[in-house]
Amino acid sequence: MFRKRIDIMKRIKKTALLFTSLLLMVSCNTDDGVEGIVPPNFDVLGLWDLVEVNVSVGQDLNMDGTASTNLMDELDCLSGTLLIDGDLVWTYEQSNIAITTITSNQFNADCTGTTSATGTWFSDETQVTFDGDDALTVLRISGDQLVNEVGEDLPGVQSFVYVLRVF
Repeated sequence: MFRKRIDIMKRIKKTALLFTSLLLMVSCNTDDGVEGIVPPNFDVLGLWDLVEVNVSVGQDLNMDGTASTNLMDELDCLSGTLLIDGDLVWTYEQSNIAITTITSNQFNADCTGTTSATGTWFSDETQVTFDGDDALTVLRISGDQLVNEVGEDLPGVQSFVYVLRVF
């Protein structure tokens, strides 16, 4: 009788182990049964540097005799970085710009501190979408650049352009 109970217990353990293994195999699928979810575009990972702050009309703010529509050519105080990491978190720090009208088509621009922000991100093949802080919302992927198209005429900014830093 005792030996019969041991055999029954062994069968129960084997059956439980087989059932648990079968349950794990069925429940652990790579897509977990959810169809249509696209993974993020990890090609955007890295540290991005601000290289252009474009305005609608060229300005010669540094008085070197050459007007430029890219304020980065005119103001040494402008800088910005955007870190997009593999944990789907972004961090951002960029110079603030105050642009004021002097006369027709002539403007003055100054750096007025910095803005820092952070949040989560998602990207497909055409754009990166940022959540968390409203400093960034969507950047368009344009070749090897990320572009924040603001689209304002002076005293506003047309666009901010970032390129991936190469280490």
